Amino acid sequence: MPDPTSYRDSGVDIDAQDEALREVRRIARGTFTPNVISDIGSFGGLFRGSFEGIERPILVSSTDGVGTKLRVAQAMRIHDTVGYDLVCHCVNDILVQGARPLFFLDYYATGRLRPPVMTDVIRGMARACSENGCALIGGETAEMPGFYADDDYDIAGFIVGVVDEKHVLDGKAVREGDVLIGLPSAGLHTNGYSLARRILVDRLGFDYQTILPEVGGKIGEVLLAPHISYLKPLIPLIEEDAVHALAHITGGGLTDNVPRVLPSSLDARIKLGAWPVLPVFRYLYEKGDVDREEMLRVFNMGIGMVVVLSPDDVHRAMAVLDAHGHRGIVIGEIVPGSGAVALT
Repeated sequence: MPDPTSYRDSGVDIDAQDEALREVRRIARGTFTPNVISDIGSFGGLFRGSFEGIERPILVSSTDGVGTKLRVAQAMRIHDTVGYDLVCHCVNDILVQGARPLFFLDYYATGRLRPPVMTDVIRGMARACSENGCALIGGETAEMPGFYADDDYDIAGFIVGVVDEKHVLDGKAVREGDVLIGLPSAGLHTNGYSLARRILVDRLGFDYQTILPEVGGKIGEVLLAPHISYLKPLIPLIEEDAVHALAHITGGGLTDNVPRVLPSSLDARIKLGAWPVLPVFRYLYEKGDVDREEMLRVFNMGIGMVVVLSPDDVHRAMAVLDAHGHRGIVIGEIVPGSGAVALT
């Protein structure tokens, strides 16, 4: 008589999941804030909805992933940075509407669960949550043999934040004559990796261990440069009503993301050359034979966030940014138009 068929025979190891989740619980608990009132492992995460000092709380939510940056992480066997990237990306996405993060949930899917890999990814998420005052309150682990290759994994995140209604950023405060300040990125952040990999690996034949002085070092490490969170320097300015709008420069670049926060009667005139383009972008442009317009739509080109504010608040904003270790660069201004970006 044949042996009974088990779930493990089909490729799903519940014991390995239990092992990994024990460590995940320990890691996640280190991010808990006083408003968390459930533990990891519940069917749902419980969060107390009390917001001291906020008169009319508005919840802001977002969800995202890190795209094919995961391919670089898997090839380099460096897994903690992509979890960090995921949280910071989501934090920035709700920050552009003025919100502070409250809690974060993750989704981790893989072909075969490797507990050390999973815990590295979650450890990166927890580090970013702790830095941003955000609780890693729960998530989902899916082992999907036959759908993903054994060593492949994918991650996604869901974030909820809060903003007082009087501080919501919706673009309505943007005025002609406002100044655009760009905050530098650390690299590609979480966008454009399919094109970067096609150029560097498929076309030029490099691997991620190749040291390329023109891009600043080992290719894989340059591509894994972490996504910066701009929460700490910008929240004080938001709460002082010094910020008229914010644009997180992700997929679509400056040309597609800045218009998302512009009134239909105004343009953002951005001066190319006002900021130093990172070496990796120059290399991709020159060696990849990519059109300038394509570069500007795919990559952030060295600017991770754009701040729109009155000329009267520029000096104060620069001081706050500098105090938090961020360099602000004036990259343009708001002019009459039709809700688009004008590059000069």
